[in-house]
Amino acid sequence: MEQVTIPRGPAAAVPRTGLPPGSKAPSLLQGLRYARDPLGFLVALQRRYGDVFSLSFPFFGRLFYVADPALVKTMFTGSPEQFHAGEANATVLGPALGPNSVLTLDDAAHMQQRKLLLPPFHGERVRGYGELIREMTRKQIETWPVGEPFALRPHTQRITLAVIMRAVFGVHDEDRLARFERLINDFSKRVGLITTFPALRKNFGPGSPWPRFLRSRAALDRFIYEEIGLRRAEVQAGGEGHDDVLSLLLRARHDDGSPMSDEELRDELVTVLGAGHETTATGLAWAMERLLRTPRVLTKLRESLAAGEDDYLEATVKETLRARPVIVDVARKLTAPAQVGGYELPKGSFVMAAIAALHYREDLFPEPEEFRPERFLEGKADNYAWIPFGGGVRRCIGAAFAEYEMRIILKEIVERADLSAPDPRPEKAKVRNITLAPGKGTIVKLDRPLR
Repeated sequence: MEQVTIPRGPAAAVPRTGLPPGSKAPSLLQGLRYARDPLGFLVALQRRYGDVFSLSFPFFGRLFYVADPALVKTMFTGSPEQFHAGEANATVLGPALGPNSVLTLDDAAHMQQRKLLLPPFHGERVRGYGELIREMTRKQIETWPVGEPFALRPHTQRITLAVIMRAVFGVHDEDRLARFERLINDFSKRVGLITTFPALRKNFGPGSPWPRFLRSRAALDRFIYEEIGLRRAEVQAGGEGHDDVLSLLLRARHDDGSPMSDEELRDELVTVLGAGHETTATGLAWAMERLLRTPRVLTKLRESLAAGEDDYLEATVKETLRARPVIVDVARKLTAPAQVGGYELPKGSFVMAAIAALHYREDLFPEPEEFRPERFLEGKADNYAWIPFGGGVRRCIGAAFAEYEMRIILKEIVERADLSAPDPRPEKAKVRNITLAPGKGTIVKLDRPLR
């Protein structure tokens, strides 16, 4: 199993005066260190400097991190008017998601959008997509070559994208699905540089990243607005069977009785698209990467599924998201000075919950480098210690859907495909857009025809 680079020994005690301690290295050097070891980077800083620390990062200046459940709770349950998540997210995601996204809004506007988006992603609505998820998974597994190494992550992404296109957008026509997939893939490639390097958001010529991004975004938007128009006409005509998220949102109403505008719908749909397929696909790739390098866990998972039990499957998903969080931190921007961990942080500061550092704290998760789903059967993790989906009123709306989807897809893969890892060495984490993905995409080999 991969051992992240972590200095041993207790963190140095620091006085609660001035700003939090942290690395004095130049921001570019910090960025290079993060790129080299994105999983161990924050873990190492927490173990060296303590539960509140700071660092400089390229383009973003000084960031202040908290890596203690009590402090994360303070951050997540603090006044939303003071701890702005939308403003922080917009710094990175604004150009892609737009101004009406639940991720880029704050205060009353955020709560209004969240209220409209919650119903399609909870309870019976989520479980209603189970058969679709199974069908898309089985269809994709049938394309896997036998006896030849291949990267699993692109295949899990095709599954989650197919689910999103049908369950969220309601697209079923094969020609439109093919066009939609091309547009999404091109957009995903263009958005990476723009979110990672805001300095590139300038026109350096027709072939430079920003104009290419704008053209790709415009092409995807045209398609989405077409779908909004088509679905609205179907809903208004009283057609039955429209249980996709877009159709549900077209029926939703604000407190004043007004429907969502096309611009609101576009931004929320792109938000679900961006947050709902690549992240889940990456989590699934990590699950198989960990399982294939922890045979004991894979064997126990297969035995539990054969016995008709789901508890160990659920624990495996949770342990995957602990050991390999797809997102390593989550941000708030202070609209006023705030006391955090005894430090006075100035207005305009970015306060970050260090997800990766929390998930590797030995006092919270003993032997954190070990992939051990049993820890989630032995007791419930603290709400502010296991936070792959963030928390508080900003917790990911699609969290329940993502975990449900991961359980179904992982179950299908484990039961139907005998996979092995040609290289027994763990795959290192690699930064992909704003996520951490297996460096080689989880290279696997299907050892025999499907069961």
